[in-house]
Amino acid sequence: QGEVVTSGGGSVQAGGSLRLSCEVSTYTYVDYCLGWFRQADGKEREEIARIYTGGGGPYYANSVKGRFAMSQGDSKNTQFLQLNSLTPEDTGIYLCAVDRACGRTFRYWAQGTQVTVSS
Repeated sequence: QGEVVTSGGGSVQAGGSLRLSCEVSTYTYVDYCLGWFRQADGKEREEIARIYTGGGGPYYANSVKGRFAMSQGDSKNTQFLQLNSLTPEDTGIYLCAVDRACGRTFRYWAQGTQVTVSS
């Protein structure tokens, strides 16, 4: 198996931006599926973005489409999620998850990082 770590959360005012990081280590996958999730207080966990590192187009939920964007660092082991035009409704715990292929769920889950957006 391996290790998945989410970082980069913080507190910003409405209209601000943050960049989250997902570090993926010690995996034997040639490519993998990366998912981004968030959970607001009192709400269900929501998948907001997904991408397969071997190619193909990304997926974004309608709630974040046009405002959030995924990108890759120096290697496939470092992935970013850029959060732009943030609103208080974006407040919640954010995390990344990894599996060999894209499916209904994920095998490896990171701990979450808190994102707080004030008016």
